Amino acid sequence: MSSLSYRSSSPDRWVKPKAYSDASLRYQQHGKILPMEEPGFFARLFGAR
Repeated sequence: MSSLSYRSSSPDRWVKPKAYSDASLRYQQHGKILPMEEPGFFARLFGAR
């Protein structure tokens, strides 16, 4: 058996979370928030939200 182990100098991603970014920076980077489901036919027809 091998006794080799992997060590990294930087911590894992889950140990070091992302830095905070406010909503305006998120909007500039990713654009507006879109719904997960596209509106149906009648919602588009009557402009329901």
